[in-house]
Formats: sequence, C-alpha cells, structure tokens
Amino acid sequence: MDSIDKLTTIPILPTNPIVHKAALQLAATFQLPIVDTPPPDLPFLLYLTTKRLELRDMTTKMGPVYVDFVSGALAYRRRYGGGRKQALAKAIGLKHASNPTVLDATAGLGRDAFILAHLGCHVQMIERSPVVAALLQDGLQRAEQDTKIGPLIKERLQLIHHDAQQWLLSKKPQPDVIYLDPMYPHRQKSALVKKEMRLFRAIVGEDLDAPALLKAALACARRRVVVKRPKWAPSLEKPSFCIESEKTRF
Repeated sequence: MDSIDKLTTIPILPTNPIVHKAALQLAATFQLPIVDTPPPDLPFLLYLTTKRLELRDMTTKMGPVYVDFVSGALAYRRRYGGGRKQALAKAIGLKHASNPTVLDATAGLGRDAFILAHLGCHVQMIERSPVVAALLQDGLQRAEQDTKIGPLIKERLQLIHHDAQQWLLSKKPQPDVIYLDPMYPHRQKSALVKKEMRLFRAIVGEDLDAPALLKAALACARRRVVVKRPKWAPSLEKPSFCIESEKTRF
C-alpha cells in the first residue's frame, strides 16, 4: 500500500452531534471517509471535537496532533522568535519594507508559513495530503475567529489542497519565493523525533519526489527557492548560499 492509499483510509469521527455537519463538509472537501464509531483495526483516526480536529494514533498513548495558530508554541514564537532577524526570515529575504510573496510548497502544519505571514508576507500553503490539509483548514478556521490574529490569517494565509509539482507546472502566477521543507531523512540511530513527525512519516511516507519538486520550484520562483534541512542531512542540491540556525540550515 503506498502513502496515498494509506492517507485515504483515515476516517473522520465526529464526537458530538453538534459537529456532524462540519465533519460531513470536511469529508466532502478532502474526500475522506466518515464514521460514527472508531473502527477497531485502524491505527489512525481524525477526531472532530467541539474544539478542533485532531489526528490520533490509536496504537499508542501519544497525544493528538492538531493545528494551533493562536496559542502554544506558535504564540511564543510569534512574540519571541526574533522577528525579521531569525534565520527563516533572512533566508526568505525579508528586509525593511520588503514583503515577498511566498509559496510554501510543503505546508505540513503551517508553522513556518504562519510566521512568515505574521512578518508581513502573503503566503500560499500547498498541502497534498488530505489528512494534513484537513488539519490545516480546521486550524485556519479557528484562528480566523481570534481577535488578535484573525485579520492576519484571512488576509495573508491561503490553503491550497493540491500536488505542489502539478501546481507549479500548471503555470499559475509565480511567487517571489518558493519555500520547501520536505520530510527529514529517516535516522535509524536517532532519538525519537517529535510526535508530529512520527505520525506524518507513518501516514504520508517519505518525500521521495523532493528533488523533482526542487527542480520545478527553481523553474518557477521569481527571486529564490529556500530549502529547509536539518544540519546533519545532505542537501537536495548544492545551494548558492546558506543560512544556519541552531539545528537547521536554509
């Protein structure tokens, strides 16, 4: 079973009659199945509660994965992450009043895209996984209701559920910067990675097409392509310049 097959077998479970209509809308938008009771043999499940959509690993006691633009780690990063002096902002090319348009072609949970939007960029997030895209949409909708960041979300962040290579090759309007953060290479001897990455690797698989996506991005970006990699991982292609943070290089 390939990664696409695995993705489409993860159903949505509405946990309250109040959210049943929302569950039906999510299921229709992202072509995901919907169930009334947890299937006994599925390792993963999307729980839609009255608060949020959660991805749960049914085989462990590990906490759920969900998108939260309002509180938690992103709220701290928004306030104390270093603003335009942080490595991500420098890599993208944020200088003074320069706010390039950004296409995040591997959106994931949208954290870097949100920070770039907070710093002034208009960001399109492309996510091909229906499961991850559903989590992103739920997070965006909840964040739009927040009085502090709601206007920013509505104005500067857009979610596109599509294959990034196909999107780039379809000759859509070209962004100034294309940002790539492909799945980190697997390390057999490494310590356990974050729960999000363990879940993502299990449901999405490896980004084996990352070199092809980089090639497409280089042909489309008007200014630059930025690739995020852990310091220990090999480059997808020899970069023209490199900016490093504590654990990451761009």
